Amino acid sequence: MDVPAVANALGTVGAVCWSVQLLPQIVINYRRHHTTGLQPSMMLLWASAGVPLGVYNIVQEFNVALRVQAQILTFLSLITWAQCCHYGKHWHVSKCVGVVALFGIAMGGVEAALIVGIRAAGARHTIWPSKVMAVSAAILLAAGVLRHYWDIYTHRTVRGISFIFVGIDAAGDLFSLVSIFFQAKLDVLGMAMYGSELALWIGVFVCGGYYNLAPWVRASISRTRQQKEDERQQRDQYGEVGAIALHHLPSSTSVFRTPSSAVVERHVPRERSSSTQS
Repeated sequence: MDVPAVANALGTVGAVCWSVQLLPQIVINYRRHHTTGLQPSMMLLWASAGVPLGVYNIVQEFNVALRVQAQILTFLSLITWAQCCHYGKHWHVSKCVGVVALFGIAMGGVEAALIVGIRAAGARHTIWPSKVMAVSAAILLAAGVLRHYWDIYTHRTVRGISFIFVGIDAAGDLFSLVSIFFQAKLDVLGMAMYGSELALWIGVFVCGGYYNLAPWVRASISRTRQQKEDERQQRDQYGEVGAIALHHLPSSTSVFRTPSSAVVERHVPRERSSSTQS
């Protein structure tokens, strides 16, 4: 299906999602000043995956949005990895900036060299290097997410990772995947890359629902039931106290004493004493 306008539009939405996907995670890391649970190896693998992904998207002449997408992935992944080193390993900010700059320059140089070499191979009708780039990107992206699966299995919870980030990333994979269907040529490897990544993120959502959301819901229901039970017991207790108090209340005649009733009480004993004397 060759609809370049739709392909560019969907690819642009996917690129925007991938442009901001790590921003919620970066902001959360900065606010809480730690990256506990967030795997630095995952971020480094993702930064590395941006190189073959960029090479493949550029060589295959995908839409501009998908070409830029890989570069943004590498940049934001390196920033998040630097946060892991700063908060987790207590690296100084200047050291983090220097290492990220070196990594960025090295990755950019490798990507440029690979683009020139694979295009030269393509001119000689050699296509396997391009396929190697696609497979390498898919493996590195999947390995990064699978590293977090190991943390989920070890700790029996989804920790350290923002579900907003996961949702935006999954949306970026979905839009990028759909955009390939509207390219002039249907690319199976590109579909495998984005499709596998989307499936892994859906799995993280499922794990979050099982390990994080379900216990929270059960705890909330338990707290609500306990509060209702405590309120019922308090009402029952107050009711019993009120019943006992009403049982021992004196009559109204002894509480509200009038002058006439006092006079009657004084005369009654005198009449009884006079009758006994007679």
